[in-house]
Amino acid sequence: MKKIYACCLYLFAFTITAFSQNDPAAKKVLDAVGAKVKASKGISANCTLSSFTSKGKANGTQSITLQMKGEKYLLNQGKTEIICDGSNVYRFDGEKTITKSAVEEGSQTLSPQKLLSGAYDKDFTYKLLPSKGPFYEIEMKPIDSKKNFQKVNLFIDKAKSTFAKARILDKSNNVTEVKIGNLNLNATVADAKFIFNKAKYPKDVEILD
Repeated sequence: MKKIYACCLYLFAFTITAFSQNDPAAKKVLDAVGAKVKASKGISANCTLSSFTSKGKANGTQSITLQMKGEKYLLNQGKTEIICDGSNVYRFDGEKTITKSAVEEGSQTLSPQKLLSGAYDKDFTYKLLPSKGPFYEIEMKPIDSKKNFQKVNLFIDKAKSTFAKARILDKSNNVTEVKIGNLNLNATVADAKFIFNKAKYPKDVEILD
């Protein structure tokens, strides 16, 4: 499960690149996605994460729910969860440990906001690939060589201008696919969802920061 969440988070990271290095056609598609996310007052979605070995063998699938509002988000998978209150991120392993970190300390990971917003021009080089189906496909490569993945291919719904799927190739040639289902850009999400409350976790839970 830790690996699944790591994939989700490094999917949901960024460094620095100049706009002039990127494909204007891809930029136009991403800007349309970002405009919808920025206009939203609340977002909810179901995510399916599937992993595959470098030889193409299926390595399992996990379902995750996402709720998001501005810079805050909540990710749930069974008993495990991640809460971001806009300043700090709390990761509960589903047992007895909660890891706390400041938002800026997670710069090596991709936040849900970054993933869904389409605001990639400061973090990746990217280009629009030829596609005849219902999705635009954009190939993105991180500028920071320290990232633990080689590239991310984003699939954007042509009709809706919303994020549909991502495929991540790591440095060992393993693949993680993330599919977004039931995406609601007009969800009513209570602010209380993003408030960390130690009382709801096991009494002997340990908080590491």
